[in-house]
Amino acid sequence: MGISPDNVHGLVLAVSSSVFIGSSFIVKKKGLIKSGNNGTRAGAGGHSYLCEPWWWAGMIAMIVGEIANFAAYAFAPAILVTPLGALSIIFSAVLAHFILKEKLHIFGVLGCVLCVVGSTSIVLHAPQERAIESVKEVWHLATEPGFLVYSGVVLVVVSILIFRFVPLYGQTHMIVYVGICSLMGSITVMSVKALGIALKLTFSGSNQFIYYQTWLFTIVVFFACLLQINYLNKALDTFNTAVISPVYYVMFTSLTILASMIMFKDWNSQNASQIVTEVCGFITILSGTFLLHRTKDMGNAPISKSSPETPVSTKENSTTSANTEEQQMAVF
Repeated sequence: MGISPDNVHGLVLAVSSSVFIGSSFIVKKKGLIKSGNNGTRAGAGGHSYLCEPWWWAGMIAMIVGEIANFAAYAFAPAILVTPLGALSIIFSAVLAHFILKEKLHIFGVLGCVLCVVGSTSIVLHAPQERAIESVKEVWHLATEPGFLVYSGVVLVVVSILIFRFVPLYGQTHMIVYVGICSLMGSITVMSVKALGIALKLTFSGSNQFIYYQTWLFTIVVFFACLLQINYLNKALDTFNTAVISPVYYVMFTSLTILASMIMFKDWNSQNASQIVTEVCGFITILSGTFLLHRTKDMGNAPISKSSPETPVSTKENSTTSANTEEQQMAVF
């Protein structure tokens, strides 16, 4: 059975999205490195990267990628589009290997493969979303007790991470920055879906922007995206890009699927086989994440007794870290 023209369009858009998003990590980090050489690093709270053309080029690439990803859902089902987001991990890791000289040894490659396989397994067996005919219906789903509890837990955890753990562990544990981005990302995606439904219905002749719920979802998307961009910049400036990309993808995808299941009650259509497959997918993801985290510096020349995750903390070392990283890391 041949693939439909709409699915071809969706496939092309989804692959294009992965290429743009994967390259944006590398281009943005290149800008962060250059801005860190001339001012306060983003990881130390600086915002000099806003004056760096490379960072803006990466930001534009990410926006184009997100727009392409959003458009892909208008042509193809989510079960086709969502797993292709894993391609951004591979593309980012390959570019980081050749451009930023962030070497991935064989265990790093295996960790990436496990992350991709686990995430793909979960997404492919996730239930399809229900048909939504009004943004008010989405608002009703978002204000039911289950999703309100989830949203409250996310906001509490993010607040604790920002005000408690970022000052203490932000520079040494990438899970702090990535956790903030992933948690807020799951809320952002739910709001983006609401906006997508509103736009689709509006273009079909039923204006959804006359409802205040549409504008509330817009406000959530705006502020959540600003928060994600800020802490993603800190993560990219502080830690190895080839490790950040798959870990961020795994956490973001898993939390987004969880949020979608809670909000849209997708589990009602699942059978035992699908649930078991998703559990196995989560175990595979955890295995890949652990492998990436524990072996990312394997083969490095001994440089200190500090934690493997501990980044360079002074401006002088930040200036030279990009030049010395290739000597410090062994290829495979």
